[in-house]
Amino acid sequence: MRELENIEGIYFLGIGGIGMSALARYFVAGGFFVCGYDRTQSLITSALEAEGCKVTYDDDPASIPVLFNEPAERERVIVVLTPAIPKESVLLNFFIDKGYTIYKRSEILGFISHETETIAVAGTHGKTTVSAMTAHLLTASSVGCSAFLGGISKNYNTNLLLGKRPYTIMEADEFDRSFLHLSPSIAIVTALDPDHLDIYGTPGAMVEAYSEFCSKVHKGGTLILNETIISSLRLPEDVTVYSYGLGEKASFRASGIEKGEGYYKFNITTPGDHITNVRLLLPGIVNILNTTAAAAAAWMAGATPAEIRNAILLYQGVQRRFDVKFSASLMTYVDDYAHHPEEINALISAIRDFYPRRHITGIFQPHLYTRTRDFAGQFAIALDKLDEVLLLPIYPAREKPIAGVSSEMIEVRMKNKNVRVINRDELLPALEHVADGILLTIGAGDIDRFVEPITQLLKDRK
Repeated sequence: MRELENIEGIYFLGIGGIGMSALARYFVAGGFFVCGYDRTQSLITSALEAEGCKVTYDDDPASIPVLFNEPAERERVIVVLTPAIPKESVLLNFFIDKGYTIYKRSEILGFISHETETIAVAGTHGKTTVSAMTAHLLTASSVGCSAFLGGISKNYNTNLLLGKRPYTIMEADEFDRSFLHLSPSIAIVTALDPDHLDIYGTPGAMVEAYSEFCSKVHKGGTLILNETIISSLRLPEDVTVYSYGLGEKASFRASGIEKGEGYYKFNITTPGDHITNVRLLLPGIVNILNTTAAAAAAWMAGATPAEIRNAILLYQGVQRRFDVKFSASLMTYVDDYAHHPEEINALISAIRDFYPRRHITGIFQPHLYTRTRDFAGQFAIALDKLDEVLLLPIYPAREKPIAGVSSEMIEVRMKNKNVRVINRDELLPALEHVADGILLTIGAGDIDRFVEPITQLLKDRK
């Protein structure tokens, strides 16, 4: 990568994405002229504009500032690309044709990771929660950190933290093998459930990529692995490997779990001491495991047991991860980013644990045609655990439609017959008389655009 000292401006293609927006904020804080394009305006793009970014919504070179529209100035700028931008994008092809330097988002993160002590959190699910919690534990301790997060931390209302200490937390995305650009000193892997088979082809090829990610850890560094996946990975010999989980042999072990009213209390055993009387306000055993992983990373980075215990109690979570948007005596509405069958299983398990014997209505928007094709049966099994299901059309993201692949693929495989596929414009009317209990919106697409309208509908109904 060219020396940033010679760069004045950075243009982000897909600036409204959660990962891209964190990078944009980082470069704004560094004094660069930051601009970008996104397909539609959102809360994130509006926030970026308020913070000093110039954002355009037209896929047209005429819409961008002069610095990025004059090939003679191209040595003064770089362009950063997200995989969500289609190859047919007019802006993308303008930058290509005019000889601009274009980097993937993962390459920029990789460059930054080589300049800092990186704590990288990988896994097919759980990585956003674990990275956000690790960042919170270190920020609230005497250690401190910076962080690039894959969600908006509720504690700090941002996906970028800029600290003055050596550690930087990064969410390590396996899509397109992006995490192989990182160079961590501490790495966490939470799960290896098959995903992104459009990229990897087979589950085995995906696991091999995770093994390669483990090999990226610095010599003498640290690997922290979910105890259930250690045997699946090829581990480097020049790093120290720790496990976390509930088992007796786990290096970092959660034990003595008690469920209170709206919280869990438990202990975490570390290789050197104990973190006792931990209180966690998030539901589900999966979040006890996530907390144990984050505590392990914070402990390895130098946070004390007391600092970790106190920070866990104050952890508020991440937007769109078990995000309670409305709560009244008869109805609770929770929004969640779950888009893989195992994530949906974990979400419903947590809901059943925290809200026993409540009727649960779920609205699910499948994310990607390939994922729906590959896991339609597993999605059906997971969604069958709900009492009522509304299925929205597939959110395609970067993909073109695949013949025969639709939300109906899930519907026909479900045993629960209290399910129907509806269009987007039918959703709010369908919720006018939703059953009392728990309402869930589930998915990684643009289902989040319905969160505020649904919240308002429930408030009006109350």
